[in-house]
Amino acid sequence: MSSSFEKFQKRRVITSYFSVVLSIFLVLFLLGTLGLFVINSKRLSDNFKEEIAMTVFFKSEATDSVTTAFNEELKTAKFAKRFEYVSKEKAAEQHKKVIGEDFMQFLGVNPLQNSFDIYLKADYVNNTELTKIENRLRKNDMIADVVYDKQLVTLVNDNINNISMWILVVSGVFALISVLLINSSLRLSIYSNRFIIKTMQMVGATKSFIRKPFIKTNVILGFVGAVLAILALIGMLLYIQTNFPNLGIMEDQLAISIVLLGVLVLGIVITWISTFLATQRFLNLRTDDLY
Repeated sequence: MSSSFEKFQKRRVITSYFSVVLSIFLVLFLLGTLGLFVINSKRLSDNFKEEIAMTVFFKSEATDSVTTAFNEELKTAKFAKRFEYVSKEKAAEQHKKVIGEDFMQFLGVNPLQNSFDIYLKADYVNNTELTKIENRLRKNDMIADVVYDKQLVTLVNDNINNISMWILVVSGVFALISVLLINSSLRLSIYSNRFIIKTMQMVGATKSFIRKPFIKTNVILGFVGAVLAILALIGMLLYIQTNFPNLGIMEDQLAISIVLLGVLVLGIVITWISTFLATQRFLNLRTDDLY
């Protein structure tokens, strides 16, 4: 009978420890994910902006030397992230793939123009800078037209500003929820030992002596939960880097290290404070209030 009870108690303790570690892991993983998203939000928005192309069309009389000179000019241009020369023959092939028919068979000639697709640096993807670049390019007499999606640029910039504001708000809310969830989980764990706490107090044990094993145990659980969260975050980062290398999510390793270290510190500090406050609460309760 005694052996059976001891096994039951061990299973109960293990289940309690597992639930605490799991809750800490999930909360810290969510908080760490949010932290990584915040530090990479500018990189993600810049990556999206730099996929918006400005297309420069050349007149039919523009010679190869003109396009070559323009190519060299773009290499030194501060606003150009990358660019691609699209000959009218290549443009015709692209249209053929999209339309599914060879329009040149009906027209007999290729009406398309040689062009450059210019992908700008993120700092230049706003209407003010784009207008300056457009005016500068139009000074070239061999350029027939400069085309880009002005509405898309406006929409992207407005949405990024709104999203950035909401990210800060959500981050604050999640940080508060994380602390409350971990605190509640630890309080429930200590609540099951409230009679042990009061018994130790009644036989003369000091408050610090009673608190010490609870704090030590829960800090270890917090450390384990934080380490698991860090491993999961690293796995997530490696997955994103492998499948979406263009995002360059692993480039700012210092910021990533700070976030991961922050997750570890939070796991330890929150569990220490929560355990201290929870044990203190039960230590200050009268025996009748335990029921």
